[in-house]
Amino acid sequence: MILHQILRLSSVFRAAVSIHFRRNIGLSAIVFNKTKELDPVQKLFLDKIREYNTKSKQAGGPVDAGPEFQKDMNESLARLQRAYGEGDLTKFPEFKFE
Repeated sequence: MILHQILRLSSVFRAAVSIHFRRNIGLSAIVFNKTKELDPVQKLFLDKIREYNTKSKQAGGPVDAGPEFQKDMNESLARLQRAYGEGDLTKFPEFKFE
């Protein structure tokens, strides 16, 4: 009886340890993957995102957007302003919970 309980507890313990090791191995694989050199396609993708980010910060908004885009943006904001009322629609709303 005691041996049966010990074996049952050991199987539960083994399952818990197995899950723990599996999660840690998954996490360590991600960490080790970040330290290695990226895949060329991933590297190109990340380089383009970083390049767009710097251009966006320099331009102060969308990159390579012409006057048509700005006109459409202003019309859309005016339409939303009429539909939903006051407030700045370009900022994320602030929520206050009491």
